[in-house]
Amino acid sequence: MKRTKTILAKTVLGSALVLQGTIAGAQAGSTNLARTDESIRPFKVHIAEADLRDLKKRLQATRWPDKETVTDKSQGAQLAKVKDLVNYWGTKYDWRKAEAKLNAYPQYITKIDGLDIHFIHVKSRHPNAMPLIITHGWPGSVFEQIKLIGPLTDPTKYGGKAEDAFDVVIPSLPGFGFSGKPTEAGWGLERIGLAWDVLMKRLGYKHYVAQGGDWGAGVVEAMGRQAPAGLRGIHSNLPAAVTNDVGAALGGAPPAGFTDKERAAVDDLRTYVHNGGLAYLKMMGARPQAVGYGLTDSPTGLAGWMLVHGGFDKWSFGEGPNQSPTKDDVLDNFTLYWLTNTAASSARIYWENRGSDLISSAAQKTNEISVPVAITVFPDEVFRAQEKWARQAFKNLVYFHEADRGGHFAMWEYPELFATELRAAFKSLR
Repeated sequence: MKRTKTILAKTVLGSALVLQGTIAGAQAGSTNLARTDESIRPFKVHIAEADLRDLKKRLQATRWPDKETVTDKSQGAQLAKVKDLVNYWGTKYDWRKAEAKLNAYPQYITKIDGLDIHFIHVKSRHPNAMPLIITHGWPGSVFEQIKLIGPLTDPTKYGGKAEDAFDVVIPSLPGFGFSGKPTEAGWGLERIGLAWDVLMKRLGYKHYVAQGGDWGAGVVEAMGRQAPAGLRGIHSNLPAAVTNDVGAALGGAPPAGFTDKERAAVDDLRTYVHNGGLAYLKMMGARPQAVGYGLTDSPTGLAGWMLVHGGFDKWSFGEGPNQSPTKDDVLDNFTLYWLTNTAASSARIYWENRGSDLISSAAQKTNEISVPVAITVFPDEVFRAQEKWARQAFKNLVYFHEADRGGHFAMWEYPELFATELRAAFKSLR
């Protein structure tokens, strides 16, 4: 396939040198991004005991607001639920178990474009496994995806076949978790996409596929536009499938040609937006530093913010044998943000990509994506893309499926179902 000539338009944004333009093959970009140090260093998590004592002390010293004046969560996470969670966090939760979860897998750090990138890398025992890089979003982390590792790398234990196997790479986004915090502006979706290609090539993979949801969906769509050599296809569970007619329907009555199912998807998304569902996005996109001051100083504030804006508050946090995620799973995630002091640095991904609507096909320039695209829609997701919209948005759509359960964090809720989706999504690309 003939590729567009690489254009490297360099502009200065603050002190940052940002690569812009259409990237073909990413070879020139890879050279720039790698800079000099290409070493891959083994990594283990171990948080100092003093930091854990400080966390408990802060939780116990929480200064609580008064109770909300409504019976629902329209004013934010409800006081009783946050109190219950914080009490458990400060008295029964054990971070060392979370460390053990991460340290059970091979972890590494490598420097790309001057920034340390933390990642998990698990190779399958099966031959000819397909390399797969999976990207989380906010307020997620690598904890979302570790339950996927077993079903993806060893499918024969989970109802799959040996030929379904993947080698799995799970990086922490810049400014998240144990990855480095950018000290310059410019780490938007395009730059992260280029960095991920450098990472996969550095690991020795000549070809691979990429998956993402939330901000991870924006990253893989950026990679789809860049179309680096070796990227065989992408999968999204939050695709940019709001086409012009869908966007117009959100602002008014859906056109006559819309089915009842399409109208319901538009109505639900419109209700979510009109009820303040995107308020946090606007705040972090406009003033991430302001948000960071409060969330960095108070673990309770961090939990209250993430609980409602991440959608975690809808879960019952039961402890049944099939519960996923559990209360501990969610607190693993919150505690990771707290201990790594990444409330502000992770929020900046909204500022870096302000004005870039993740679900708008125009904003994500889906017409420029030439690599094969696979999509899974989960019924409890805020935006339920319809197949007709997806085919209009992505000219090379090779897989589309509507799952029977799951929401925004489907890979966390139903990891085996999500793994089954990825096997089917990438089957034709092996």
